[in-house]
Amino acid sequence: MSHRALTQGNVAVITGGAAGIGLALAEDFAAAGLRIALLDRTQDALDSAVARLGEMTEALGILTDVSQPSTLAAAAAQVTERWGGTDILVANAGIQTGSTVLGDGPAWDNVLAVNLRGVIDTVRAFGPGMVARGRDGAIICTGSKQGITTPPGDPAYNVAKAGVKAFTEALAHELRTTKDCRITAHLLIPGFVFTGLTSRGRTEKPDGAWTPEQMATFAVERLHAGDFYILCPDNDVTRELDEKRMAWAIGDIIENRPALSRWHPDYADAFQRFVSG
Repeated sequence: MSHRALTQGNVAVITGGAAGIGLALAEDFAAAGLRIALLDRTQDALDSAVARLGEMTEALGILTDVSQPSTLAAAAAQVTERWGGTDILVANAGIQTGSTVLGDGPAWDNVLAVNLRGVIDTVRAFGPGMVARGRDGAIICTGSKQGITTPPGDPAYNVAKAGVKAFTEALAHELRTTKDCRITAHLLIPGFVFTGLTSRGRTEKPDGAWTPEQMATFAVERLHAGDFYILCPDNDVTRELDEKRMAWAIGDIIENRPALSRWHPDYADAFQRFVSG
């Protein structure tokens, strides 16, 4: 199989596209002959990324803050004016500042504004025009395994990514039930990818992490295969282990266990038996 939107001459728009996962996806799309619009809020990073992509394809950098809907609307208009519209949209911009449930309110505000509301507003800025064009297309939203298993440590990030999962599932249903719509939706679920977001001061990639390029290659393969849930492994965690962790998480509800029982001392042995069984 292949996704018909991944066609030479089509247009891909990527938020958070000036580095990390966004830029790696842009490079894969550019290698396939797509024209690329990168949206990011750092001008220097945009300029560098556009120069890099410009060696392969037409590339455009648009200074955009996804937490400000007016900048997304302006970016959508600029892409339409330049190339006629968007064929592939990647709502990828994200931050991870750290949080606690009862702690810093601004941290929650910022993470939810970028990681959740920014995804929603990105899709709402570009999506209607994509549907109206009547062409094959794809909308990819970057979620996280943390939005599915919700581990302790950063609840604001978990809540935002859980919201992205629910939003993208609803988007997929709405697109496939819209008459004559040829746009597909996909939830990108990265594994441990070594980027500026995850480096935490490290300058060398940990052995357990994938590079952004590895993850992008895997994601494009699964996009061609038609996956909605693009669940990415890494060098540390296999898909089988991811599936068992996710199954255990939903089992908390089914079995009426304590919340986040995977990290509860009374359930540590039971979880290990479940994983190894």
